[in-house]
Amino acid sequence: MIYPLPAVMVSCGTLEGEHNIITVCWTGTICTNPPMCYISVRPERHSYDIIRSTGEFTINLTTEALARATDWCGVKSGAEVDKWEKCHLTPAPGVAVACPYIAESPLSIECRVKEVKDLGSHHMFIADVVNVIADDAFINPESGAFELDRARMLVYCHGHYHSMGDEIGHFGWTVRKSPSKKR
Repeated sequence: MIYPLPAVMVSCGTLEGEHNIITVCWTGTICTNPPMCYISVRPERHSYDIIRSTGEFTINLTTEALARATDWCGVKSGAEVDKWEKCHLTPAPGVAVACPYIAESPLSIECRVKEVKDLGSHHMFIADVVNVIADDAFINPESGAFELDRARMLVYCHGHYHSMGDEIGHFGWTVRKSPSKKR
């Protein structure tokens, strides 16, 4: 009941014939220093064995423009169809890992598996973040920050995809002091 969740496409596979994409909504940040994240995947999913054997994957953030591909890659098996081709997605060569990232994604996080935890229906791949690839179109030239709101990111809530809404505040805004007025 912890909703909404990010809807991401995870790319995996180090060999051209095994490259695959799986849609994952059980993902998140674990640690800032060192940078770590996780994905949880059911062992019966086609991508599970690929990630387990290669020890790497890339989390590709999704947008409104990628909504159809995000859903399609979550319901079709890579054992039966080439998701890259069917969704007209471009596999770009990984920078710090051997698996490709999705060129159409505004932000891709390359990960190396550190540990796998068997949690029951899903196994959690705990991973070190080894590289981040960001589309320059969403980088604020003044701050250098990636602007998620401009990318129109997707979230998943009880079986439905939504785009992120308007910003209502920022970290610390409730306690921030107003600048003093000069007289």
